[in-house]
Amino acid sequence: MSTTEPEKQPPPSPSTSTPEDNADAPLTEPASEKEKEKKKGRYDAAEVEKGPQHANVDMSQIHLTAEDLYDKDKVDLETIVIPDVFHLLQCTEEGLDSVEAERRLQLFGPNKLEDTKQNPFLQFLSFMWNPLSWVMEAAALVAIVLSNGQGSPPDWQDFCGIIFLLFVNSSIGFYEERNAGDAVKALMDALAPKAKVRRDGAWQEIESSILVPGDMISFKIGDIVPADCRLVEAINVSIDQAALTGESLPQHKDAGDQCFSGSTCKQGEAEGVVISTGPNTFFGRAASLVGQDDDTTGHLQKILAQIGSFCLVTIGIFVIAEIFVLYAGFRFQYRRGLNNILVLLIGGIPIAMPTVLSVTLAVGATQLAKYKAIVTRITAIEELAGVTILCSDKTGTLTTNKLTIDRNTIKTYTHFTPDQVILLAAYASRTENQDAIDASVVQALGDVSVARAGIKLVDFKPFNPVDKRTEITYREESSGKLKRVTKGMTGIIIELCTRNKTEAQESQLEQDVEEYATRGLRALAVAYEDVPGDDPQAEGDGFELIGLLAIFDPPRADTKQTIDDALALGVRVKMVTGDQLAIAKETGRRLGLGDHMYPAKVLKEGPAPGSKHATLDEMIMDADGFAGVFPEHKYEIVKRLQGLGHLCAMTGDGANDAPALSRANVGIAVEGATDAARGAADIVLTEPGLSTIVHAIKQSRVIFQRMRNYAIYACSVTIRIVVCFAILAFTYKFDFPPFMILIIALLNDGTIMTLSLDRVLPSSTPDAWDLTEIFSYAIAYGLYLTASTIALVVIIIETTWFQRTFGVSLSNPQGTRVDKNDPQLHMIVYLQVAIISQALIFITRAHSFFFMERPSVALFLAFCVAQLVSSIIAAYGDWGFTQIRSISGGWIGIIWVWNIVWFVPLDWIKFAMRATIIKHLRNKRLAKAAPEVRMERTPSRVQSIHESLYSNRMTFLNRAARRIGFSRKVVMGREELQRFSSIQAAQAGQTLARHPSRQVIAQQRAAAAAASGGVTGIRKPAPA
Repeated sequence: MSTTEPEKQPPPSPSTSTPEDNADAPLTEPASEKEKEKKKGRYDAAEVEKGPQHANVDMSQIHLTAEDLYDKDKVDLETIVIPDVFHLLQCTEEGLDSVEAERRLQLFGPNKLEDTKQNPFLQFLSFMWNPLSWVMEAAALVAIVLSNGQGSPPDWQDFCGIIFLLFVNSSIGFYEERNAGDAVKALMDALAPKAKVRRDGAWQEIESSILVPGDMISFKIGDIVPADCRLVEAINVSIDQAALTGESLPQHKDAGDQCFSGSTCKQGEAEGVVISTGPNTFFGRAASLVGQDDDTTGHLQKILAQIGSFCLVTIGIFVIAEIFVLYAGFRFQYRRGLNNILVLLIGGIPIAMPTVLSVTLAVGATQLAKYKAIVTRITAIEELAGVTILCSDKTGTLTTNKLTIDRNTIKTYTHFTPDQVILLAAYASRTENQDAIDASVVQALGDVSVARAGIKLVDFKPFNPVDKRTEITYREESSGKLKRVTKGMTGIIIELCTRNKTEAQESQLEQDVEEYATRGLRALAVAYEDVPGDDPQAEGDGFELIGLLAIFDPPRADTKQTIDDALALGVRVKMVTGDQLAIAKETGRRLGLGDHMYPAKVLKEGPAPGSKHATLDEMIMDADGFAGVFPEHKYEIVKRLQGLGHLCAMTGDGANDAPALSRANVGIAVEGATDAARGAADIVLTEPGLSTIVHAIKQSRVIFQRMRNYAIYACSVTIRIVVCFAILAFTYKFDFPPFMILIIALLNDGTIMTLSLDRVLPSSTPDAWDLTEIFSYAIAYGLYLTASTIALVVIIIETTWFQRTFGVSLSNPQGTRVDKNDPQLHMIVYLQVAIISQALIFITRAHSFFFMERPSVALFLAFCVAQLVSSIIAAYGDWGFTQIRSISGGWIGIIWVWNIVWFVPLDWIKFAMRATIIKHLRNKRLAKAAPEVRMERTPSRVQSIHESLYSNRMTFLNRAARRIGFSRKVVMGREELQRFSSIQAAQAGQTLARHPSRQVIAQQRAAAAAASGGVTGIRKPAPA
């Protein structure tokens, strides 16, 4: 894989001779000596040689039936030699040219799963499929079917009004979801995985979606394999196939082995030839069998289910009470009592709640994208709002991740000069497929070509998380001698050194590392040895420590302020880094994190005897960070913090961070993260630095506050409508027209939809759903608003105060008592309920007095328009079919003043609730909080079904994530994987045989002409 390796020999061109001509000839040429020698260069301590096999079919007649594909005695592309694979796929190790790649892209299609687009009409109807909508739909049936009796026609007005209300809610939700889905898809497409491919004879990076069979690809540690392939070259390769096979441990791969799309390279680097792409890959075929939607019951659905249950139970209680009182007590006629029940059903159901909450999240996901935070799991918005501890990686998040070598501070321990130490370190670095450290070392030379000048590469061991070092064996061209250089973590390198190592040298090395750490520098040790003889695998004369390089990664300019902002939000930041303890402490001091850092070994050994920490959990909570951590340490830290009752967020960028990212409540893949880290994360950042995360936390709390405000409002209106009209029916036999409740609901929904854009203040502490608080506020507000309406009706019916004071009148003759079901009284009640109920949103959205927190322009204008419409209806609405009549301007003015008077004390009710009942509930909750791991009760089957009925409106995120390969898992046995490898590569060969390129056709024509003794003729290609 090095640029200094011998040129690879291309496989023989496809033969066009007949089966008779090749009867006595081997199907392929023996493996070349260069290929055998290349295999010797692999860093593999336990290599097992496999006997090469050939396809037992005529390679010139690629005519494979279904029986042939399953007959491994004929074609087993998992074990046949690589030249036969190249022959089938009509390609070479030099890759394809752009023209052929484009032709094959049209032939095979893009390298991505076919996304089954949801039927827009069914998506629209899905907004009407939840228990709250079912109640409204039942009310519509009541209006059109059950109301038809006792000489009265069906209630077409109420039926049409209910259907219209359902369609309005569905239309708004459908529109917002489609818009948000398109926005998130566009952002996710920008994160589409890349692939390194050889095209037109040169390596280049392209989107993996345009890979085709026959492409030569390259991948290294941390990369996700972009397509199903056979490895042509493998250097210490280990592949994690857990997402495909369920195997818990990474699998070692050699040249000739198969790798499958979606698996992760955990170690080493490799080149391979693509044998299958897109839906023809193993994962694509398997995914088509198991399906793609995993729309399980989410956290938002559980909240919706509980709020919906509260509303439904409240309505059910009063509906049953009305049935007994109105029919059994008052002996109401069938139709009259039904209208009263419709009022409770229509007015009490928060029909817009699923739409409002899902639209708020959808819009919020788009708003988070403005802060360069892409949400891949919608519930992460809620959980991010409640995060209490943020475990942040140091490199690239707290620091700039722009490593450079500080030439002025290089330490030497032998006769080598600082420039020679840098040169030898550059030898032990990759000149292509570099990581950040290799790049900084090579760039320190000034001229990259110097890193391979004067030497011939023999063997190279790239960096891996286990060994924590790189190593090169090379032949010096001037002397012809073999030499070996290694660089890496100081503790690892000094342990390797055996030549000229003294205690004084080790002490000096330790002092130098400490000195670097105090200056925020990272130490990189370099060792050297001579290799006697000509065997590159032979032991050397012993490594000798020759120098120590200082690598500088300065903190970001905004990191310290960002950490202060996080602490102000109640989020504690802990540094979790693989760097040395001293470096972590110095970085922590500079950033204001503190220097209570501990080495990762304490997670296994626990606190030392006699220390101030009695348990490991106490130590983890007290720690400002941990140093020298491995992936399992990150996982353990997150697990223990969650066990202590904290919501934990974890940042990461490498493949080794994926387990911790998956375990965390909110896994955050930072900017520049590998595909594996992005796939495991809940939020993907596209901008570097910790400030992006803090912005995302603030924005998620804004989104959470919007949802909480609406939840309180919706439950309050349910209490207000149901209790108010039930009491009026019980006391005055008040028959409020159901159609006017529909008008109230329609105007309310139109206004409340703007809550998704409301201007709210984020909480200064982590948020969490507390439904007891929400229901307590709702009962208080609902009963108070009920009192405002009942008091108005009582004054109008029982007294003539308004008539005497303001000179207004109703339909009744002067001097007579007001009719309890006067159409104008219905209009008065309608206007009073419509105005003050909608004004309640300004109370629930504010932490302080309502006028102290300015609402969004959209919300305020929507409220004004709704109240203007309500007032116009009150002034001109003479609708005989619904038992209302218009009222005078005097009554409209009285109602507005009345509502303003009753509106002002709502803030004081909020403060009184907060100081008494809410405070008591919070204290009670804190008293019950226990330090042990919190367990969630397994829901009953009935409960699970009930929650699942609140359809998760965030499926657009799942669809967008699937397009780029996030969150996908299929399980299949290892034997089936091998069989599948044979089938898919042979099928790719069949397709290419049916559609040969111009070059292949020309070769076939030339071979045919030669076989016929120069006679011009064209032999048709063999049928596929």
